[in-house]
Amino acid sequence: MRVAAIDCGTNSLRLLIVDIDGNNFREIHRDMQIVRLGQGVDKTKAFAPEAIARTLKVTQEYADVIRAKGVQVVRFCATSASRDATNRNLFIDGVREILGVAPEVISGAQEAALSFLGATKEFGSELAPFLVVDIGGGSTEFVLGSSQVEAARSVNIGCVRMLERHLTSQPPSDAQIEAAIADIDAAIIDASSDVPFGKAQTLIAVAGTATTVAAAALDLDEYDRHSIHLARIPAVRVHEMAKKFASMTREEIAALGFMHPGRVDVITSGALILSRVMVLTGASEFVASESDILDGIAWGLATV
Repeated sequence: MRVAAIDCGTNSLRLLIVDIDGNNFREIHRDMQIVRLGQGVDKTKAFAPEAIARTLKVTQEYADVIRAKGVQVVRFCATSASRDATNRNLFIDGVREILGVAPEVISGAQEAALSFLGATKEFGSELAPFLVVDIGGGSTEFVLGSSQVEAARSVNIGCVRMLERHLTSQPPSDAQIEAAIADIDAAIIDASSDVPFGKAQTLIAVAGTATTVAAAALDLDEYDRHSIHLARIPAVRVHEMAKKFASMTREEIAALGFMHPGRVDVITSGALILSRVMVLTGASEFVASESDILDGIAWGLATV
């Protein structure tokens, strides 16, 4: 069966088209574009008209690809920003008109389960239990489990949200970083009340923040998802990369060969979140995974 999964986050819109036959998963097409749907949502609790327009423009592009590839089933999942926006129906109606399916505004628990499914599908049980950490634009999910989710929590710390709340200059001031750390640490400690981090044997970090930090830690000249996928990144390297990004100008970050243009202004906040995750979970390393909620959405369609 040929399926299309669309993940609409606070920062990016992503499409994955795959053929699924039992446990066989063959990728046909994958794309990611930065649309910043969550622009200003933390403060206004509403989508900006220009953010909706950007997102619907890319949705139309994806709809054209989906039709051309002969997709049988489509699922569109929207996450943190869409949960927070009071005018989300404008966005939902627009997507429905373009795709013919309504986007699902999934809960933090659903987001956690889909991230876990996508991230752990190819790992053997000898590395379990897993702690999957998904740092998005608006929220971060912590999911613990072996073959299935045993505990999960979504907290409102994400790279876009921390940028807009605290890290408003690049490089940020010491005071901005301290305020962001206090906010991030409080959320992670809060999550730990529901998710026992200490039970995990393997920490898997997914999504663009984690894979970009991995690219930096691996000293890649350009972004190479095959080199990044399943790479083990020591905690000390994560802390080094977080400090490095926090010391750079926007122009210096943009000049990095592996840096996606849409991540230039949010990688400092994202790397800081990941650094604090490493500190507060006590993990000595993380495994970077290019498989995440998008893959989980696709796998979930295999049972439809």
